[in-house]
Amino acid sequence: MTAIKFINGFPFVAHRKVGPEPVAMIKESHRFYTWMDERRTCRDFSDRPIPREVIENLLLTASTAPSGAHKQPWTFCVVQDAALKKQIRIAAEQEEYESYKERMSEEWLEDLAPIGTDWQKPFLETAPCLVVVFRRPYEDQPNGRKRQNYYVQESCGLACGFLLAAIHHAGLVALTHTPSPMNFLATLLNRPSNEKPFLLIPIGYAAAECWVPDLKRKSLADISAWY
Repeated sequence: MTAIKFINGFPFVAHRKVGPEPVAMIKESHRFYTWMDERRTCRDFSDRPIPREVIENLLLTASTAPSGAHKQPWTFCVVQDAALKKQIRIAAEQEEYESYKERMSEEWLEDLAPIGTDWQKPFLETAPCLVVVFRRPYEDQPNGRKRQNYYVQESCGLACGFLLAAIHHAGLVALTHTPSPMNFLATLLNRPSNEKPFLLIPIGYAAAECWVPDLKRKSLADISAWY
């Protein structure tokens, strides 16, 4: 029987997690790092369908992320309909064209050059699944009032990080796409007013011929400070 303790009138359950010995921990943490280091952002997708249960498990994994006051202020919209994916592509490319031609600075375009991107986004149609992540700044209450959610940006960012790791673990590839502005996504998907577009993530199998930039990640010395 699970032990339960009440704090402030709410139930808490005991959580006892015994970690491995340091030698085993070092080995396993390095194995996980080297495996995650193989993850790449992909723009060349196969149109091979993904089993629904796989997508459901990916979303459930994402929802295990921590969130402010455990509000879980996210909605994951799964788009598989070909006609709707085409609409999303058309709208996204319109915004991206404006960004590449007018909105982005020369410095920004220089930084994007090694990645090889432009305003055209065919992967939005090719990928078998688009997950559109919406953040929820508040929840509508039955009495008409709005109840605030907390640390919404941070919470959704954490959930998307969990989702990307789960996608990699499943043997699939993904892309984090942020057309700006993204309000067209709420309109096309007919989302409620308390949901704001956060991230658009195409998911699928890598194409038979898939190319990614030969980029190098920053070293540990570049990303950390020890005190």
